[in-house]
Amino acid sequence: MDLPQSVEDTHALLARGNYVADRSLATALYLSLSLRRPLFLEGEAGVGKTEIAKVLSETLGRKLLRLQCYEGLDAASAVYEWNYALQMVEIRMAEAVGDRDRTALEGDIFSKRFLIERPLLQALEPAAGGPPVLLIDELDRTDEPFEAYLLELLSDFQITIPEIGTIAAEEPPLVIITSNRTREIHDALKRRCFYYWVDYPNAERELEILAVKAPNAPADLSRQIVGFVQKLRDIDLFKLPGVAETIDWAEALTQLDKLTLDPDSINDTLGTLLKYQDDIAKIQGSEASRILSEVNAERAGAAE
Repeated sequence: MDLPQSVEDTHALLARGNYVADRSLATALYLSLSLRRPLFLEGEAGVGKTEIAKVLSETLGRKLLRLQCYEGLDAASAVYEWNYALQMVEIRMAEAVGDRDRTALEGDIFSKRFLIERPLLQALEPAAGGPPVLLIDELDRTDEPFEAYLLELLSDFQITIPEIGTIAAEEPPLVIITSNRTREIHDALKRRCFYYWVDYPNAERELEILAVKAPNAPADLSRQIVGFVQKLRDIDLFKLPGVAETIDWAEALTQLDKLTLDPDSINDTLGTLLKYQDDIAKIQGSEASRILSEVNAERAGAAE
């Protein structure tokens, strides 16, 4: 499928993938796709950054190449490594036959036939249906030297392999980079990307998201869930619930056949919404009842 030709097309593309986005996000994504620049998405965990790459892959019919980042990630895991076992077999066979000199053998074993391609190198290869979607997920978990390694890829969409030379993409991949901002990413990398901060949605948009992602949840329950979660995000918690947790909570309560929120159901299922015991202990009991009372009072006031 061809890339969207306008912001409106991009918004519709996301909607086809059941992603509820505002216009500013659709604009950032459209500019990234049309100008062939990586899109750097930053925000709290669970707000839907990774999902954008998945939706792009699905709706455009492009292959998704995901590089999940972690501390200590290096070129052997992210870019390429040599198949040392196969190289040793080739060397032993050449020694046994004796038909090649050292220079010829070296040139042979350091050819692409012995190269194991990892996601970053795979993203530069031609692909049926168009360039793939390259997701570099949670870049903030890596070390700064790996960031520096990415600069050539993000600037020129090419990778240099000392034994072979430079491998460049005929068409650049569609690059989505995410960060949960556990540390700052260097300006040199950010300058090579378009930037967008993915924030928690407001109540209206979060309700739209639940209608799409948890369609079996009763309407009244969904409104209470959104109201409760929105108030939780105003409290000083170790980890605020993201949209993913809101969806999980709605699905859990629906599975329990709950039609509306009540203090007992909140206390029984808080582990679906909050992921740290200190946060659960802070909300469980009287605090949960207080928040629910505020939510119900506001809904009653709005109905009058």
